Amino acid sequence: MTPLLSPDSPALVAGSISGALLSQSFFISAIIDLLCMAVLTRGIYFRHYRRSDLFLTYFSFNFVIFLLAYSLNRVELTMGAAFGLFAVFSMLRYRTENISARDMTYMFLVIALGLLMALSGGSWIELGVIGSIILLPPFALEGNWPFRREFAQDVWYDRIELVGPASRAALIEDLRLRTGLDIHRVDVQQVDFLRDAARLTLYHHAA
Repeated sequence: MTPLLSPDSPALVAGSISGALLSQSFFISAIIDLLCMAVLTRGIYFRHYRRSDLFLTYFSFNFVIFLLAYSLNRVELTMGAAFGLFAVFSMLRYRTENISARDMTYMFLVIALGLLMALSGGSWIELGVIGSIILLPPFALEGNWPFRREFAQDVWYDRIELVGPASRAALIEDLRLRTGLDIHRVDVQQVDFLRDAARLTLYHHAA
């Protein structure tokens, strides 16, 4: 007798997905994923940059990708398809507006967390280890270990008599007094004699 439903029928696929979303492993993976996200966004990103405007974007992308990857993994989602999904969401996000390299890096971590938590399929201990491995590099590097972070900032400067190489020490000292930053290096990008000003790039370490 011919079966009423083939193994690849939409009804069986939908039933497999709905059953996967109600399993214990799903809730364990989702909880650990959200805990890792909280550490990444609130414990690392916000602590250093004091920005919360991207929290909704980060959590939304992470959880939607987690749901899709976890559901599709129960219907034989291959690793190639998972990274294809990663690329699609990445392009959708990156083409909406110009974002900094720092925010793009955190977006990459957010998407990677969602994919790995959904596809790993291990115990809560294994998922915790995977999440810790992902969180350790940004935690260490953002915390000025093993080296101090350097920031660059462009400014217009009005005392062009100090921009020459012979006056570099006096230039740095004047910029330190004006900005209150621990400036250790200055690059002269442009000198505008009509406006009597110069565009400088200041380099300083994190406090």
